[in-house]
Amino acid sequence: MPLFQREKQKFTVVKPQKFINEKELQALIENNLKKIFNCRFIETEFSTGSVHGGRIDSLALSEDNNPVIIEYKAVPSSQLITQSLYYLSWIGDHHGDFEIAAQKAFPNSKLEIDWSTVRVICIAPEYRKYDLHAAQMIRANIELWKYRYYENGVLFLEEVHIKSLATPSILNESNNKNPIMVEAGKKAAITRATGVYNFDQHYEKIENRKKILVSSLREYILSLDESVEEVPKKRYIAYKLSQNFTCMEIKKTKIMLWLKIDIATLNNIPTNCRDMRNTGHLGTGDFQMSLTTEEDVEVAKNFIVQAFNNIGGN
Repeated sequence: MPLFQREKQKFTVVKPQKFINEKELQALIENNLKKIFNCRFIETEFSTGSVHGGRIDSLALSEDNNPVIIEYKAVPSSQLITQSLYYLSWIGDHHGDFEIAAQKAFPNSKLEIDWSTVRVICIAPEYRKYDLHAAQMIRANIELWKYRYYENGVLFLEEVHIKSLATPSILNESNNKNPIMVEAGKKAAITRATGVYNFDQHYEKIENRKKILVSSLREYILSLDESVEEVPKKRYIAYKLSQNFTCMEIKKTKIMLWLKIDIATLNNIPTNCRDMRNTGHLGTGDFQMSLTTEEDVEVAKNFIVQAFNNIGGN
């Protein structure tokens, strides 16, 4: 799809252009890592030692305190995925090396690294169908992001591989069911198979008469875009695109939401909301909502959309 630049009532075609080299792409992402993926930069060209003999392009820490590996290619290459998996294997056996690098990057922070998952991000202009199929079969926590760079300085990023493999039993049960919840079930199956935490562990915390609130909220969030990912953590469930936009903590009698909204820009704030900018809290996002009724959930939907749009959703 071509990109057009509007000037009054005229459109002109914005031509794509290439980066000078892979380093230019890498530097651009590293300098804007928080804006794009909401990750904290640790180190560039991180050495994995003389025995392993590799260098991780970018090492970072996610907003959920998970280790992040980022690899880049300025041209399509199947080596990107295999190289990333190589580093994923290495970091799994070298927690101490990562923690030392993170502590060096953030000397005044008390870091608690969450090793339940390692986020691997691959960024390239294109992926071959064989690469997409391989990534799907691997079942690793790997994200394939395709970019387009244009002459007006616009960078477009799109995730082309979303970890949503389903087991045959779930696929066979999908007839006559809500497609949003079927897809959620597929993602939950992969989480159970490959992750430490899953949605059901959180869902069982709330009393039975309020489970409908959780289901309704979950369905709405996942329906915003097919690229929305549900990522259960130890104490909350994150919903993300390139970064989290909403986090949900399920308690016995209520649901706590944290959203990426600047509370200073809002008018008519509901009484069940709090500004958490100067208060420690679990989920990412400084706008907190406490939900106990169906009316609360309906009101929350408007704020969820705002948070979604704030991180680049549409």
